[in-house]
Amino acid sequence: MNNYKLLTPGPLTTTNTVKEQMLFDRCTWDQDYKNITQQIRSRLLDLARATNDEYTAVLMQGSGTFAVESVLTTAISADDKLLIITNGAYGERIVQMAQYIGLHYRVYSALYNEFPQEAELRGILKEDPAITHIAMVHCETTTGILNPLEMISQLAKAYDKTLIIDAMSSFGGIEIDVPGLEIDYLISSANKCIQGVPGFGFVIAKLDKLLTCKGNARSLSLDLYDQWMAMDADGKWRYTSPTHVVAAFSKAIEELIEEGGIPARAARYQNNNRILRERLARIGIEAYITDDKQSPIITTFLFPNETFSFEDFYEYVKEKGYVLYPGKLTEHDTFRIGNIGEIYEEDIQNLCNIIEAYMGGMTQ
Repeated sequence: MNNYKLLTPGPLTTTNTVKEQMLFDRCTWDQDYKNITQQIRSRLLDLARATNDEYTAVLMQGSGTFAVESVLTTAISADDKLLIITNGAYGERIVQMAQYIGLHYRVYSALYNEFPQEAELRGILKEDPAITHIAMVHCETTTGILNPLEMISQLAKAYDKTLIIDAMSSFGGIEIDVPGLEIDYLISSANKCIQGVPGFGFVIAKLDKLLTCKGNARSLSLDLYDQWMAMDADGKWRYTSPTHVVAAFSKAIEELIEEGGIPARAARYQNNNRILRERLARIGIEAYITDDKQSPIITTFLFPNETFSFEDFYEYVKEKGYVLYPGKLTEHDTFRIGNIGEIYEEDIQNLCNIIEAYMGGMTQ
């Protein structure tokens, strides 16, 4: 296999030491393995600035989407109503989940390159008192926009709504004070900014909210309440867990702490992103999202001209050692470049040199 670096929003490039943890086979019933699970849960709370007397961390098999759906099916009863804030494909996926589960819900949609508007949301919350929950994607990897978490948190508090945040591609790479923002459910995944590998997601849940959820779930395997009850006892997952992935994630958290925690990782990601956008702008490749709304996680770029072929560009860059990501917009031709994972300034500079060479060849 060719060895290349992933410039995607996850799966992403991991360290060799994280990969090495997957060389060992572990038993799900073994106490050493259950201890790994419990240590992960404790460290996730630390990263969220939360304490175990107010919050808990629950791990859920599957991709991040599984973890999001586990929250929706468990935390929202038949009598509740969910306001879903969308400005990208992953917010729209939450709408799909609500449809499949059969939730009562309402959708507020903003343009893909715009923030949700506070005044409009206030109007909805005043007009529709049946709304009990609010859900929003923090970093929409459709575009790379970083949605206004503090504003949404303040609205949820002002109107006494349960707040669900999909922080799939932001948690671990951007500081989030979960108790300070009074987030009730924060959801992320092993293969994002903590730099593990795919296989499970996790939920940081407020205990007093989760305690009311018994019997709500419309899915056996995605019942977050039952998963928590089993896991909280001694670290045992209800059903077969991805043991290799769990061990790799434990190592990834250690390496995050060794790097200097979330502040240090956020600074690295921010530097990567700044260099990427600045250098590509110089050669006529413009970002879709303006600087004030841009996350440090992934950037969407507009095609530089009408003759640009993403497929040809992708193969050229891949041959030089980097894998990019196609766009997810319908009204614009775009591609995306992520800068999370085991990616450093040297990688971004090398990538930009490769892209400059490609663009130079196009103009000859």
